[in-house]
Amino acid sequence: MRLRFFAMFNLTAVVMKSSICQYSAIPVRCEPDERSELETQILFGEVFYRLEESGNWVRIKMDYDGYEGWIVKKLFVPVNDSEVKIWLNSEGKTISAPFATLIREPYKAMQIISGGSRIVFNGEDRNSFSIANREYYLQNLIPERKSDLVEVAKGFLNTWYLWGGRSSFGIDCSGLTQIVFKIMGYQIPRNASQQCEQGSFVEYVEEARAGDLAFFTNGNSSSITHTGICLGKGRILHASGEVRIDHLDHKGIYSRERQSYTHQKAVIKRIIE
Repeated sequence: MRLRFFAMFNLTAVVMKSSICQYSAIPVRCEPDERSELETQILFGEVFYRLEESGNWVRIKMDYDGYEGWIVKKLFVPVNDSEVKIWLNSEGKTISAPFATLIREPYKAMQIISGGSRIVFNGEDRNSFSIANREYYLQNLIPERKSDLVEVAKGFLNTWYLWGGRSSFGIDCSGLTQIVFKIMGYQIPRNASQQCEQGSFVEYVEEARAGDLAFFTNGNSSSITHTGICLGKGRILHASGEVRIDHLDHKGIYSRERQSYTHQKAVIKRIIE
């Protein structure tokens, strides 16, 4: 669970404007300072809104999960509200592979985007689209078949742990679960404590199905501090140091590598019935 504390700044109120992320991942910080804690990330194709400015920083709100924080001002590229509305209301495609490659015109520049990024094809070609007069081509075609949740989750294996991360470039535990479910077409909140409020209870570990979410405490309090995706047969995929697969039982997560329990089980929830 995250608590956000904002110091008092000389803020200049501005008219709310919209943007569609055109970077692989924009870092969103707790305060308008490079040294401030990373709150979350905005992925390519996600819509966000400018709330106010403070010097070289902009406070934003994400459309997908309502998260707020600060980004460097130059990373906010205003996009016409009508274009943003079309982008949001179009079916679009979510990148299901860990990475995909874009080609940006006019310089044929290559850009790598993460799984969970969203694009809306609006060009004449099946794999072309534009955002605010910037033209892009998707080098990798998105498969038409429905992805398997476990397959998608395993695509993030070995991704290094990054507090506040929600991409293949670095991810935290709840960022991992949120993005995997986003790829599968299910929207869940950003933080583990919020995600724990979703779905229905699964009483026993033995009854957990692949795709259920397990939640954990650190043993010192009842607060939810960790989450992971059940794989069935006593296994769990989670981000701890890196995205990994460990053993899950009624006590919690057992790491054979460490020969000890690392997280104490609190509850298992079924999000997809």
